[in-house]
Amino acid sequence: MKLPGLKGFDEEAFQKYVKNTGWLMLGKILSMVIGFIIAGYLGASSFGDLSFATAFTMIMAAVAALGLDSFIIREIINEPAKKDEILGTALLLRLIVSLLLIPVTLGVYLLFHHYADHPGESLTWVIVILSLAYFFKSFNVIDSYFQSQVASKYVVKVQNVCVMISVIVKVLLVWFHLPVIWFATALSFDSLCLAAGLIYMYHKRGFSLLTWTFSRSRATTLLKQSFPLILSAVMVSIYMKIDQVMLKDVGSAEVGIYSVAANISEAWYFIPVAIVTSVFPAIIHARKTDLERYTKRLKNLYDLLVFISLPVAVLISFLGTDIIHLIYKDAYAGAGQMLSIHIWSGIFVFLGSASSQYLLAEGYTMISFQRTAFGAVANVLLNLWLIPKYGGIGASVATLIACFISTFYLLFIPKTRKQGVMMLKSLFLFTAFQKIFKR
Repeated sequence: MKLPGLKGFDEEAFQKYVKNTGWLMLGKILSMVIGFIIAGYLGASSFGDLSFATAFTMIMAAVAALGLDSFIIREIINEPAKKDEILGTALLLRLIVSLLLIPVTLGVYLLFHHYADHPGESLTWVIVILSLAYFFKSFNVIDSYFQSQVASKYVVKVQNVCVMISVIVKVLLVWFHLPVIWFATALSFDSLCLAAGLIYMYHKRGFSLLTWTFSRSRATTLLKQSFPLILSAVMVSIYMKIDQVMLKDVGSAEVGIYSVAANISEAWYFIPVAIVTSVFPAIIHARKTDLERYTKRLKNLYDLLVFISLPVAVLISFLGTDIIHLIYKDAYAGAGQMLSIHIWSGIFVFLGSASSQYLLAEGYTMISFQRTAFGAVANVLLNLWLIPKYGGIGASVATLIACFISTFYLLFIPKTRKQGVMMLKSLFLFTAFQKIFKR
């Protein structure tokens, strides 16, 4: 697979990634299609309520994960004999925090919301039901174990089975014309299904959760190490989801219309994460052995991500309204303009995914947190200004500007400025133009 302007790119690793994740991509496509069906069935107002509740609970869920995933992987690799202690400690920590967060989430919602909803009404119960997913997602520590063993294929199998079950359940909900609260229940059921599948796969590999143990000293160590990542995860959630929460002031229908546009725009955000994950070991190896090659591979990665995301942004910016009309007819009028703006955020999300791995490789975790926090604050302030004036279009513009600010925050830090410049060159197709002029 030859990619123009990307000489030196690790094609073998990329092709291996594409081959091994075909089923995962199919699962993503199925999830996207069922999302279209649900949005079309519920209509803008009810879908807006579901989107608001999902965004609100996702922000809170960032705390429940405790930022432990990467540390679990590292600890198991460093101390394989302590696997049961590491996994058992991480699971218990996440279970305790998850259970505590359920009433906290409801309390925060009831304290700050001022919409036409009161305890006992549907949106309150939607929040409660979605909060139950925190508990089931605690078992994602098993996923971290499989990653530490470079055996993610087992997790992909579980995810695909869960996607199939999820699609069947949600189609049945639409078929029987059930209300929005049932779809919230289905979303929590997705997390339960994944937890059960991970437990089953773990036992099938010859292990047992019954051998897991808890260590107070291990818990203290994990929490100390992961605390900055908890803050970072919260900032990422605010950065990505606060627009849907803040749009509720305009109305549920506006949330629904914007969410349809954002969901289509964000549907392919798993691609940069997967690409970066597949080539990152080669980049790390180059950093240890050849700094010039390390820099070149980072440049090639940035070029590749722009090469993928820029044409899509251009195409959808022209066809946004037609795409929305094709899928939803006139049910979500206005979403096309939002999509045409929001889709450009993807370029900066792609570059941000790659540069985040650079920051991790260099040990610049505080800079990573700072830029995420900066982007989150910018997004909130921009939404406060633009949403009252322009609704969902204002939220789309705020997201685009915030993504740009967060990604190129590296330009303001002396020791990361070269990376920021490198990303700018990729963004403006410097390599491609350079190659043309050399001919």
